[in-house]
Amino acid sequence: MNHSVIRVEKLTRRFGENIAVNDLSLEVQAGEVFGFLGHNGAGKTTTVRLLNGVLEAHSGSMRVLDLDPLNDGPSLRARTGVLTESASVENRLTARDNLLIYADLFSLPHEKISARVSELLDFFGLSKYADEKMEAFSTGMRQRLALARTLLHDPEVLFLDEPTAGLDPVAANQVNELIANLSEEKGRTVFLCTHNLVEAQKLCDRVAVMEHGKLAAIGTPKDLMQQYVRRLDVDIEVSPEQVDVALNALSSASPLTQGLPRHVNGNLTLTIPSRDVIPALVSLLVKKGIRVYHIAAHQPSLEDVYFALHGEKEAVQ
Repeated sequence: MNHSVIRVEKLTRRFGENIAVNDLSLEVQAGEVFGFLGHNGAGKTTTVRLLNGVLEAHSGSMRVLDLDPLNDGPSLRARTGVLTESASVENRLTARDNLLIYADLFSLPHEKISARVSELLDFFGLSKYADEKMEAFSTGMRQRLALARTLLHDPEVLFLDEPTAGLDPVAANQVNELIANLSEEKGRTVFLCTHNLVEAQKLCDRVAVMEHGKLAAIGTPKDLMQQYVRRLDVDIEVSPEQVDVALNALSSASPLTQGLPRHVNGNLTLTIPSRDVIPALVSLLVKKGIRVYHIAAHQPSLEDVYFALHGEKEAVQ
């Protein structure tokens, strides 16, 4: 049964003259993977700190697991797991000792701590390094240990900030499968802060896009793509000896096309306002005697949504 585990209404937090989170309202449903996207400084980390009672809001309200993060902070943090962007581990301790200390802090039953620590070390491929000090660990190994620590107490809500940063492709895929499993099979809620738009599109049930502290858009990836991606690139394969004729025909096909067609790797590539004009384009070419062998539309992505919201000149940071 769906119900909100995170509810935010008109939340605002300032640092001096800078408004880090500006009148933010959103809800996150139980069991969903919720992507929180935006450029550096968009307010993502500040929001996570507010939702875990680390920072106090200047105005607005928020509830997480029906608790007030500021007044019920200790009780809330016993039920949530937070992975920060930089893996914070104690270099002078071994991997196992790092986890043992946090298991004790999370008040895990003493008779279960050893088995739980060993289980997580094995899952993240760290068993053979379990008794080595962290100072010798690579960035990816440190990130895996930080993830293991986040999962120690089997939290109901996970706040993950760039969980695959520094991981090799195999480890990153393993983490993504874990996130999907936590949501689909265990009903855990995942609040995922990420710059990786490809991962967000694959993993997230819904996403929110932040811009300079304000909510720019929220919805499923599919809905956002339909709402904000106003143009589409298509590849058209025609008879090689008719490429020039096709280029001339398509160059004067406005408003069916946007801009001039390009001849790339033997195919014609052009931008159209929507997939609805594809039949008319094919009809136009056929009427001119051009043999059309294949046409394929490039599917829009969250990256297209991001650039539509933030402007083509702004790079994903």
